[in-house]
Amino acid sequence: MNPIDHYYLQQDELTKACLQFLRAYIPKLSPHITEAWKYGMPFFCYNGKMFCYLWVHKKYKQPYIGIVQGNKINHPDLLQEKRARMKILLVDHTKDIPVKKINTILKQVIALYK
Repeated sequence: MNPIDHYYLQQDELTKACLQFLRAYIPKLSPHITEAWKYGMPFFCYNGKMFCYLWVHKKYKQPYIGIVQGNKINHPDLLQEKRARMKILLVDHTKDIPVKKINTILKQVIALYK
């Protein structure tokens, strides 16, 4: 089993379902988005450059999308926390996934890479 699959399978059921949806959804935003395993995390690259990643927040116990160029995006739901460059979007795995919000944010990020 590859490390990416192992990462998703070790999550609890609700978190796993949310992350697997995002794993399938994010690459559909552009044919230039590919999945990779970097720094022990499941990443997505845009034309080979690190774009975003999926992880679970230790404090909030919620999955999130980490935006690599997050410091260049302004959106009220993105959290900077103690990161200099990256921002995160928490995804509440007990509710419907906010697809429109994710689209809005990730399309802004894609525009930075073009």
